[in-house]
Amino acid sequence: MESILKKIRVEVNSKLFLKDPFSSELGMLIVREGALLIQELGMEHFTFKKLGAKIGSTEAAIYRYFENKHKLLLYLSSWYWAWLEHNLVFLNANQSDAEERLALAIRLLVEGPIYKENDFLNPEVLRSLVINESIKGFLTKEVDLEHESGIFAQVYKFGDRVSSIIKEINPDYLYPTTLVSTILESSLLQSFNSQHLPGMLDAGPESKDRYQFFYQLVIKAIH
Repeated sequence: MESILKKIRVEVNSKLFLKDPFSSELGMLIVREGALLIQELGMEHFTFKKLGAKIGSTEAAIYRYFENKHKLLLYLSSWYWAWLEHNLVFLNANQSDAEERLALAIRLLVEGPIYKENDFLNPEVLRSLVINESIKGFLTKEVDLEHESGIFAQVYKFGDRVSSIIKEINPDYLYPTTLVSTILESSLLQSFNSQHLPGMLDAGPESKDRYQFFYQLVIKAIH
């Protein structure tokens, strides 16, 4: 199954790019090296000029694929959430117990994808980027227009799958979507804090205690 998933190229909203980056070698280089450079420099210092210098291209060539660096960040973030959804679907394909499926979903949120290899983009690089940079992609004045255009569809789809498992376990629970979004955002923040602000947590960077914390939080809430 892992070999099948490795070859999957996930689909993201076409409004995030001007030209499909996977339609050419240059486009693939832009997203792969762009993810690494954003991770290295942070969005504040990342520019298309610096990316062009790294890949031996021009700013103008990069602008033919992405309107700006903000759209590139949203593209990479969307790719990550679509990949996480594929992980959830594949891993739960033969799992009938709803609580086991929910536990797996929480583990994916807290610890990242279980399938860590893909022929198109590196899921581990994307996870690091999402933890450290993705919040900068939607705390903007344009977020309402981007939301209306469906740019955040991938994270919604993943959240909806987890919410549906909660409803299956307890159809009377009133706040499945709110609970999932809270866990989604908080798990990323705790992953960030574990690396940069460890005094904010009881668990260390590599500790499995964070998973137990979120698992207990969700199970107690829905029961």
